[in-house]
Amino acid sequence: MKIGTCVNFISPELLEQQFATLKQYDFDNCQLVSWNLSLWTDENADLLNQLCEKYGITISAFWCGWEGPKVWNFYEGQLTLGLVPEDYRMIRAKNLCDGADFAKKLGVQNVVTHMGYIPENPYDPQLARFCVTVKSVADYLKKNGQYLLFETGQETPVAMLRAFEMIGAENLGVNLDTANVILYGKANPVDALDVFGKYVMNLHAKDGLYPTSGHELGRETKIGEGKVDFYGVLKKLHELGYDGYVTIEREIHGDQQIKDILESREYLGAMIKEICG
Repeated sequence: MKIGTCVNFISPELLEQQFATLKQYDFDNCQLVSWNLSLWTDENADLLNQLCEKYGITISAFWCGWEGPKVWNFYEGQLTLGLVPEDYRMIRAKNLCDGADFAKKLGVQNVVTHMGYIPENPYDPQLARFCVTVKSVADYLKKNGQYLLFETGQETPVAMLRAFEMIGAENLGVNLDTANVILYGKANPVDALDVFGKYVMNLHAKDGLYPTSGHELGRETKIGEGKVDFYGVLKKLHELGYDGYVTIEREIHGDQQIKDILESREYLGAMIKEICG
């Protein structure tokens, strides 16, 4: 397993420093996270390719944002997140296809996003319509030789698995965010692997606590200070044959973010060495 971290693509002017920082701290891979659709240009793709070559960085996945409002809680989130809300579904499907085209220029096969609060009720009429739209996106990515990865969070593991079965596309996968299943109160990541483990194609190594209210998500923590059993996750992934990327995500800013990421790398690296040999 290869440990990396996330790079938020905010502006082309910052990219050189971001990649230099990865190199400074001996990272050789990252997930590229982008919510600014205006940055998905040929010129920026060329720049990213040059920087990857210069600093020896592999982009393991492209985390693709979308247009419109987004509220990360249990109430407004139901109405604003991902492709589930009908008001935003079609434009966001186009956003994902455009993002996939940009990722293709970077030679990136895995395109990741949040799909939203996938209905738990299989008879919910929104579920079938959502699946039809996602199938169209997956088919588009298939022509690019790419995979569409659902990041865990708003849905239960079973709801995600059922959606995969209903969509019926061969190029669907999971970006397991180890904290999100906890932050949203949906599962714990070790047991979730019993449900969708065979689909995991990338990993956000993140930690956190369960919700303590019915409105707001649980709180993210530094890796090792939350409820995630990382040894259990990594061991089960190894047993499933996973040998891909472990992408550390720490959703704070500044010097403390870098400090936490580097300490997390040591923490996870020791486990990976013990498990994988």
